[in-house]
Amino acid sequence: MPTVLIVDDDPKLLKMLQRTLVYENLDVLTAINGLEALSIVHEAHPDLIIADWMMPKMDGLAFVQHLRDEDDKTMILMLTARDAIENRVEGLESGADDYLVKPFAPAELVARVHAMLRRVEAKPESKQVIYADLWLDPITREAKRNEIPISLTLTEFNLLHLLLRHPRQVLERRQILNDVWGYDFGGDDNVLEIYIGYLRKKLEAEGGSRIIQTIRGVGYALREE
Repeated sequence: MPTVLIVDDDPKLLKMLQRTLVYENLDVLTAINGLEALSIVHEAHPDLIIADWMMPKMDGLAFVQHLRDEDDKTMILMLTARDAIENRVEGLESGADDYLVKPFAPAELVARVHAMLRRVEAKPESKQVIYADLWLDPITREAKRNEIPISLTLTEFNLLHLLLRHPRQVLERRQILNDVWGYDFGGDDNVLEIYIGYLRKKLEAEGGSRIIQTIRGVGYALREE
């Protein structure tokens, strides 16, 4: 049974979320701030974390940033009442895999949670993929460029794996969102642009050339310049 940790200082919302996810046959843990959540993460190693942005002692942003310094694999869904684009970007840049703006319908939360857990539980393909000087092993979840290891979060890994399975092909934004995130964002693709930026930064960190190309108005392609 997958384990989900919910971090929120609103007791009513915390209970509602806990009840909703227990009904979905998930093992649910709770915390009221980031400090308490970090302690639980170290002990329980949840499969997915749902964290509110605004909390006392350690807010959601600081919690995610701190967690990413020691764990780049656990899936994180951030909850926020801030719906401006720059706020969403800030939440994702902290290391969250996805965000959900309050108020939200419980059914939407459940859909996001199941989509993220499917990504965690998905059995990887066994075939290694190579393009140019880029190499990726789906079994060990290792990636290298020019023989230099690259540390990737689960979402970054899945995005790069998709691009590597379709070298030189133009992949539309909607297709990438559906394949990597598992559901339709309804046209808001900031999360995709941010994660493309993450990958570019890591792939080009050691002087590598631009290998993920933007196809304006369409999407992205893995191509050498």
